[in-house]
Amino acid sequence: MSELTSNVEKLNSYLQRFQQNGVLNLIGGKSGPAMSGAEFETTSPVDESLICRVARGGSEDIDAAAEAARKAFPAWRDMPAPERKKILHKIADLIVERAEEIALCECWDTGQALRFMSKAALRGAENFRFFADMSTSARDGQQLQSPTLMNVTTRVPIGPVGVITPWNTPFMLSTWKIAPALAAGCTVVHKPAEFSPLTARILAEIAHEAGLPPGVWNLVNGFGEEAGKRLTEHPDIKAIAFVGESKTGSMIMKQGADTLKRVHFELGGKNPVVVFNDADLDRALDAAIFMIYSLNGERCTSSSRLLLHETVADEFETKLIERVNRINVGHPLDPATEIGPLIHKVHFDKVTSYFDIARQNGATIAAGGSRVGDTGWFVRPTLFTGATNDMTIAQEEIFGPVLTSIRFRDEDEALRLANDTQYGLTAYVWTNDLTRAMRFTDKLEAGMIWVNSENVRHLPTPFGGVKASGIGRDGGDWSFEFFMEQKHIGFALGQHKIPRLGA
Repeated sequence: MSELTSNVEKLNSYLQRFQQNGVLNLIGGKSGPAMSGAEFETTSPVDESLICRVARGGSEDIDAAAEAARKAFPAWRDMPAPERKKILHKIADLIVERAEEIALCECWDTGQALRFMSKAALRGAENFRFFADMSTSARDGQQLQSPTLMNVTTRVPIGPVGVITPWNTPFMLSTWKIAPALAAGCTVVHKPAEFSPLTARILAEIAHEAGLPPGVWNLVNGFGEEAGKRLTEHPDIKAIAFVGESKTGSMIMKQGADTLKRVHFELGGKNPVVVFNDADLDRALDAAIFMIYSLNGERCTSSSRLLLHETVADEFETKLIERVNRINVGHPLDPATEIGPLIHKVHFDKVTSYFDIARQNGATIAAGGSRVGDTGWFVRPTLFTGATNDMTIAQEEIFGPVLTSIRFRDEDEALRLANDTQYGLTAYVWTNDLTRAMRFTDKLEAGMIWVNSENVRHLPTPFGGVKASGIGRDGGDWSFEFFMEQKHIGFALGQHKIPRLGA
């Protein structure tokens, strides 16, 4: 029996309960359908087949979830941090136990290749362990002495929060947002993307099996314009953590304005990978390919613009074309597959529309640029060459396995091109000149920059973007800064003179 056949059989066993019962909401510790009885279908991008039906939550479901989160908040906030830590570590343990189920379901639901999703499940466990260990210091503050006061600071959890996660790597990103919220002492209402609801349900089940009290973590499935909109407007929800498109982030800010919501946004990117002529070109080639073609190109940190020094561009692009044409597109449950199908027909149509746009722009499709097969939403990994930075293909986020190559003459032009976009999430710089690297990165408009490396996530470091790529930072103590309020208390040192009025 091949590994693919074995994985398909395992997947079918895991899907049986979803096919029988659908994906239900989880509010106040109780599973159930949407209060209206409405449902929607989730289908696999592999073969367009029905996976199961999903509860289509609306305003009334969000209201119930927000009320459950509000009622559960005081006890969760006041629970001793070591007890919260124990529960969060138990969640991590159970994620590891169910890692195969999570990975297979995620592959079938999203089209992501198993070679990446098997690691994503374990990264989710790592996220919970990291913030579990940080939970015991979440409220720590400072002592700031003054002549008349002993000033101390502390932090307190902000209250119930809303978490809205995307469809590209939904399990890992859900853990990345929810783990610090729980560690801080907040309660959560989670609305996952409607295109990928399976693993959000598994994760919520794991949390309750680990001993999380009812109402601390609530799950409401549904659509952004219904459940999502109500979540961003609800007065009991004190903050919204969102991962998704920049235009959706703008809408959430507007919707949350009346209730003065705190927001944290991880949004789009059109990230440059800048390759100078003194770089290790073989390593730069590996990294450039990995950062745009892994995860089907459906990642906000993908290096979707390749900026090449003109003296190495011909050599680099020749090798790049050869490698791109050898990337294995196939069934996501096959361990040999490097790229699976795109998430949905809507997104498939968007990505493939850029093939004609590239031709209209005057660029060359040097590799790919076509569909693979007649069933499912498979696309050949694509490379555009002969591009300039003012082209649509160089400015708009395609969010697929599509790379646009642009040439530059010198460092000044490279910097201008790298910054010439509305986005500013990540950037990648390849050079062996340390002075240039420091000078160049200091002027790059990006929240995260890697030099001579692909994106290697280190959990204590800040994660987030500038410009249209986001607001705020995740990671380490930065996550607690979002989910908690700073509090200052001043204790008088002796009886200093107080100004007297009306004496």
